[in-house]
Amino acid sequence: MDTKLNATLNRKYIIGLLDELLRIPSPSGYCMAIMKRLEEEAQKFGFTMERTPKGNGIITIPGSGPSTEAIAYTAHVDTLGAMVRSIKPNGMLRITPIGGYNMHTVEGEYCLVHTRDGRQYEGTVLSTKTSVHVYPDARDWKREEANMEIRIDELTSSKEETERLGIAPGDVVSWDPRVRILLNGWVKSRHLDDKASVAALFGLLEWLKRTGKQPERTLKLIISTYEEVGHGNSYMPEDVTELIAVDMGTIGDDLSTTERDVSICAKDSSGPYDYEMTSRLIELAKQHQLRYAVDIYPQYGSDASAALRGGSNIRAALIGPGVHASHAMERTHTEAIVNTAALLLAYLGLNVS
Repeated sequence: MDTKLNATLNRKYIIGLLDELLRIPSPSGYCMAIMKRLEEEAQKFGFTMERTPKGNGIITIPGSGPSTEAIAYTAHVDTLGAMVRSIKPNGMLRITPIGGYNMHTVEGEYCLVHTRDGRQYEGTVLSTKTSVHVYPDARDWKREEANMEIRIDELTSSKEETERLGIAPGDVVSWDPRVRILLNGWVKSRHLDDKASVAALFGLLEWLKRTGKQPERTLKLIISTYEEVGHGNSYMPEDVTELIAVDMGTIGDDLSTTERDVSICAKDSSGPYDYEMTSRLIELAKQHQLRYAVDIYPQYGSDASAALRGGSNIRAALIGPGVHASHAMERTHTEAIVNTAALLLAYLGLNVS
């Protein structure tokens, strides 16, 4: 549903950028290419993305008011993936996961192996008991790290042959995102967690540039590169007193969020989020007639959790587009992504007329 607020956002820009970001490999710790792309995008709007020593990006939009306190919105560009653990005697690769997911969600997936010297090799993630025609217990074989491997699409059948390709333990593995953006608004792909939210933040940045508006308080957009492994936004600039983590809203039993909603998380595994901030977000969603849901995520943690655990003296909240089948074959809707950007815009208190 279009409202006065979300209709001011450039939907085509947001989804176009998302499409591009989804196709850039960026497992946690391997975000160099995608961060360079986002630096270029920020520069296009006249902003500089500074880099922290560990690789996070910070875009600062100066405030028009006298306050020295800043507000931050953060989303993470790093994704799930894997790393080569060892090369097996048959030339196959044993892997270790990057991020938390069930191994069965990547079985049969195409992937890229990224060597340290810049080469890439295609492969497929398989169970070590690949075929019911060969292994009588293939259906019951447990999908766990020790029972999974990567078949490389090269002429190799030994450890020595694979090593000659330049592949070694510690090489990063990225999954084929399988991006599909449909005309009816559905977006399905791996890594909507959390590239959908990154696209929403840049949709807000595009709006600020296009309209010439300026927030009263300084706004910092923080792009995190280690969220999937738990410490992404553990460092916060000292002038930030409020943080909204923008991350996917999960969908399932006992949860209200749908793929068309902006999810407002009241509590996750780290505990409750700031009561006043969360209440304000709920009221703004009602006021601007944005589809939303409030949920509790007991198996979830965010970059706001990381900031608080890192010792930041801040208030924090968590919102994001509803995403089905999180950490698997994910799906959301354009409406949820745009509504997330719209709610972030409303929280700044800017006049959109």
